[in-house]
Amino acid sequence: MNQTKYVSSESRKTAYICSKEDLIANSGICVLFGDAQIAVFYLPEENPSVYGISNWDPIGKANVLSRGIVGDIGNELVVASPLYKQHFSLIHGQCLEQEELAVRTFELVLDGEDVLLLC
Repeated sequence: MNQTKYVSSESRKTAYICSKEDLIANSGICVLFGDAQIAVFYLPEENPSVYGISNWDPIGKANVLSRGIVGDIGNELVVASPLYKQHFSLIHGQCLEQEELAVRTFELVLDGEDVLLLC
């Protein structure tokens, strides 16, 4: 479903990006929002339970991060790129192996059955 719904939340706007039903526990999906591919990870045992980073792997030069394996390294939630296995933080986007590289992060919230992007 490619609907965009903007909702004002106090002083910040939110945009609907997908339904909780679209998510896969402990894994990622790719959501197209405008021109941006967002890798959305649903980790139901974590708080918050949804994380968003760019789907673009700057090392492998492909949109693949949503297909990576999620885990943690030293209490840092990460996704391992399926191409060259570098780890990207789900919190701040930084590559753990190559600190000069980072991917964009997106602040997401789970509001009932909706996954919202904080704008």
